Amino acid sequence: MNIGQALVYGQKELKNSDSPYLDTRLILEFITQVSHGQLIADPDRVLYPVETSIFLELVHRAARFEPIPYLLRSAPFYGNEFIVSPSVLIPRPETELLIDSVVEYLWETGREDDKLTVVDVGTGSGNIAITLAKMLPKADIVAIDISKEALILAKQNADWHGVANRIGLIHGDLLLPIDFEPDLIVANLPYVAEDEWSLLDRSVRLFEPEIALNGGNTGMKIISDLLDQAEDQLALGGAIFLEIGWQQGTAVRQLAASVFPRATISVRSDLSDLDRIVSIETSPE
Repeated sequence: MNIGQALVYGQKELKNSDSPYLDTRLILEFITQVSHGQLIADPDRVLYPVETSIFLELVHRAARFEPIPYLLRSAPFYGNEFIVSPSVLIPRPETELLIDSVVEYLWETGREDDKLTVVDVGTGSGNIAITLAKMLPKADIVAIDISKEALILAKQNADWHGVANRIGLIHGDLLLPIDFEPDLIVANLPYVAEDEWSLLDRSVRLFEPEIALNGGNTGMKIISDLLDQAEDQLALGGAIFLEIGWQQGTAVRQLAASVFPRATISVRSDLSDLDRIVSIETSPE
């Protein structure tokens, strides 16, 4: 089997994918360790027997809805690559808006160079904490997760990106393991409601960790728990940034206002004009 034939075969096998060509191409690039341009330039290049064997295995697994990032053990986020496994949620492009919101807030308030303490709750692969560590070199970052397996992976990613010495990884439930007052709390918590579970893509339901997705009956159970804890934990003048479900903007805003009645609370939409980020900015007075 040569590269051209492999591309045809993969697209046929992955016909139920939203992106059969891209999926096949990524698998081939991973196996052959060549770029997209090199694949196109040399379609007659014959795959080695071991490459063919691995290619067929990965394509067949992808055809059974196993996510491509898990097969390749890597996913992009904010211009960087992160190691992923079924123990963590695959980073999504929508979550990049969480990073944008934090950085824009710091610039608007003139705090981008302050020595802030930032807590990433439910860190998963560590993509949010690591990205913020690289963008905010003076900040102290703490990343918390209830999953020990996720923290092992987050440590690998922090080492890979050279910021392990700036991120404290803590095992525990939301803010319970910390005894200090963070300036910023950032979280992409489980927010899928029970009646939305059956609507998720099969690849998500079958392979991604339910603990990182299931937000209880309304999808807001864990968000509510975090806000209750943050009421007494957040530093004076601190802020919270939450990723939320596409229908949760109004409900989370109301929930946040009940806990932080004097805060400035806003909902930010993503590129699809869907609710995505809730920001809670408290007063320093």
